[in-house]
Amino acid sequence: METFALRYESKGKAASEVPYRGTRLLRHPMYTKGSAFNAQERKDFGLEGLLPNAVSTMEQQEHRVYANISRKLEPLEKYIGLAALQDRNEHLFYRLLVDHVEEFLPIVYTPTVGRACQEFSHIFRRARGLWITPAHRGRIYEILGNAPFDDVRLIVVTDNERILGLGDQGAGGMGIPIGKLALYTAAAGIHPSHTLPISLDVGTDNESLLKDELYLGWRLPRLRGPEYDSLVEEFVQAVKKRFPKALLQWEDFKKVNAFNLLDRYRKVIPCFNDDIQGTAAMATAGIMAGCRATGIPLKDQRVVILGAGAAGVGIARLLRDTFRRAGLQGENLTRAIANLDSKGLVVDDQEIKDVHKREFAWPAALVAKMGLKKGSSRDLLAVVRAMKPTVLIGTSGEPGTFTEAVVREMAKHVEHPVIFPMSNPTNKTEGKPVDLVAWTNGRALIATGSPFDPVPYQGRTITISQANNSFIFPGVGLGVLVAEAKEVTDGMFAVAAQRLADEVKESDLASGSLFPFTHEIRRISARIAEGVVAEARNAGVGRQISDAEIPKAVAAMMWDPAYLPMVPAPTRAEMPKLSSVLA
Repeated sequence: METFALRYESKGKAASEVPYRGTRLLRHPMYTKGSAFNAQERKDFGLEGLLPNAVSTMEQQEHRVYANISRKLEPLEKYIGLAALQDRNEHLFYRLLVDHVEEFLPIVYTPTVGRACQEFSHIFRRARGLWITPAHRGRIYEILGNAPFDDVRLIVVTDNERILGLGDQGAGGMGIPIGKLALYTAAAGIHPSHTLPISLDVGTDNESLLKDELYLGWRLPRLRGPEYDSLVEEFVQAVKKRFPKALLQWEDFKKVNAFNLLDRYRKVIPCFNDDIQGTAAMATAGIMAGCRATGIPLKDQRVVILGAGAAGVGIARLLRDTFRRAGLQGENLTRAIANLDSKGLVVDDQEIKDVHKREFAWPAALVAKMGLKKGSSRDLLAVVRAMKPTVLIGTSGEPGTFTEAVVREMAKHVEHPVIFPMSNPTNKTEGKPVDLVAWTNGRALIATGSPFDPVPYQGRTITISQANNSFIFPGVGLGVLVAEAKEVTDGMFAVAAQRLADEVKESDLASGSLFPFTHEIRRISARIAEGVVAEARNAGVGRQISDAEIPKAVAAMMWDPAYLPMVPAPTRAEMPKLSSVLA
């Protein structure tokens, strides 16, 4: 593993000391400049004759690669092209992504990344990150030592079982950590050398993958039970030892494991689950912004959540705390949030096997008071009819479940229904915006998990917001790292939600949008990070830092993808001395 040249860069020096020469330097994605090496660098690093004569600027290179990517018509082909660029030149890849984030975010992440995960073994070009399998049991600390850089601060890990709304994708799930970390760098400026995507490849129960001769993963049924738990335990302890400054993000674990791992390790290692906590902050921010647009105070909101998995219950948890702070308590607090699973409204007069659902089960007496006695229908339409919600959220992964009957019933009782079909990718959305607009006579405020085009309606154009967690997790992660937080608290996500809601302009609301536009994501991530640093300090889990110092500390950690001048590093014999000086 290597660090010294990048440590030198991170300290704001005027040049980057690089140990490589010749073709090895040209092919190193973190150090190469390609055609942008100047004449002196070409001479110093043995590159003369290995490149065409002209010296390009980064802007010229960006123009060239943008044109090449734009020629590709299929989103998956654009994904492959961007991945190839990242593999050969990280600086140029991130420059392109930062400058065109609104265009390329749906390619490097949802919805295109879902297709990339499904096709992973068929489009595989070059490995990125680490795969840990049951064969590595007892040696995970050693395997982590094979990471390309040794100052890892941010890890996104998945066991691939619940990739977006697509289910078990086996080794292909690695596309999610890779995509998330690309957004951490583009949106929050986390240096790519500080990031590491990891797949806990513990097998798959996806028969189509097991039968595919090109499948690249651990070709056995999925590991479960005590053996799974012990492997994860070894992994966590190995991360603590190998990367003591690292923040760990759990990503796309199936609901039971998602809650169990978060609850088990949140005080063992700085960690969070974006599906549970990031989605919750995103939805809460949208509801807060919606209060301004509809004029309905937070304490008077009535929320129905279709989906009682990790995302749905995570939203309910943060909303409950938010409503409690707004003054709700007792039965009024219970009535404000309804969770539905595949059987309908979650009620305590039925068997509830999933422990995480029980805290949001409505008492049978309250349900009866609402006219939904046991034996009667408690499906989505019945609940909407009885509860008259102001907000409808979908995290079910079941397309088309926000039916015309449901939406029209909701629209009878509220002037501006707030509707969030949040499931990803696009073909899993609970409702299509064009339908939701039509069924509410253009009155709905809509945010979706995947991007949708604006909807024309009776002479005006209604903006469809994207309720994408990329507005939350990069800022939270950056804030945790700046704060050197020893724990990621729920309060940090509450702060993130409030900061995001505050960034929604009146002009956004007037166009129908409940979230800012994606091109503002880097500035907003910094604002969220500042709030997280202050919250960590106030909660006693982060370093002491004054309010005046926080923005400077956040800005100092945000890397900008630009080429530095390069000078040859000292010889190998001198490296230990240099490393000790720079550590």
